[in-house]
Amino acid sequence: MKHYKGYVLETVEKLLKTESPSGFCHHIMALLKEEAASLGYTMTFTNKGCGIITIKGKSKEVLGLSAHADTLGAMVRSIKASGTIRFTSIGGYMMNSIEGEYCKIFTRDDKVYEGTILTTMPSVHVYNDAAEHKRSEENMEIRIDEIVSSKEDVEKLGIEVGNFIAFDPRVSITENGFVKSRHLDDKAGVAILFGLLKYIKDYQIVPEKTLNIFISTYEEVGHGSSYIPEDVSELIAIDMGAMGDDLSCTERDVSICVKDSSGPYDYHMVNRMVDLAKEHKLNYALDVYPRYGSDVSAALRAGNNVKGALIGPGVHASHGMERTHIQGMMNTLQLLLEYIK
Repeated sequence: MKHYKGYVLETVEKLLKTESPSGFCHHIMALLKEEAASLGYTMTFTNKGCGIITIKGKSKEVLGLSAHADTLGAMVRSIKASGTIRFTSIGGYMMNSIEGEYCKIFTRDDKVYEGTILTTMPSVHVYNDAAEHKRSEENMEIRIDEIVSSKEDVEKLGIEVGNFIAFDPRVSITENGFVKSRHLDDKAGVAILFGLLKYIKDYQIVPEKTLNIFISTYEEVGHGSSYIPEDVSELIAIDMGAMGDDLSCTERDVSICVKDSSGPYDYHMVNRMVDLAKEHKLNYALDVYPRYGSDVSAALRAGNNVKGALIGPGVHASHGMERTHIQGMMNTLQLLLEYIK
């Protein structure tokens, strides 16, 4: 398993550097389709752009493994008379977490412009209350890196209401195994699933149940896996483990969530994961995430008749400048491998 670290790190870096705010995932899904093909798999797509890879198992019973490729982001709400952009958020994050961040704006004719996210009072040399100025959507704007001074100047660039905005992920992988970046939620989970796919192919593993690998594209806005194939009887979301407050998860652990905002996860699935983690001496943590929802949450709320579980590597500072560790990613991969066997 150790020599799969390199593949997982290469994959997560590639994904993190591919912009994919919810609703703007066609580029990353094309990349994932190509990567799946290079491993010998075929990826098909649902009507709303989620990807599915099916691996036949020993039985007809189907286990779903879900991770989401979409991320937090923004969209052009309006263009101000000054030539700056007012935006609306995609997904839930604190405005102060993106203040000062570089971003890209994607037009409908495939042009890309760069900019910086700032408050409307961005300088302490100019505004007396710059520090106290509330960081809220109406008090934020984007300064475009083009010579513009009016709404008309910006419109001539092809920028208009509804254009997607992606944040600079600032990817950094340290020599001692830390992965620092925006959007580890949940590109770390997608990379782990592709590590599993590679392992299955390399060792010609036939899983106990047929596997449906489901890559969702709207998880950050609440309906990522609201549709899943009807034959799925169990669904495991591979997503980040939150850290802080009274939580026990670290970046080196695989988090096994027992309850989130959608309620408790399946008792028997959780118990089996705990038993497997103990048996294989994996670093793991059990935690409750009351302000968290997953692809399983979306599937259950949509009325899917499935049992569900949620696991993933510990991620610090979620929905901000996130950080995880390759040990947490590999512990998650190992637990998944043992579970499908």
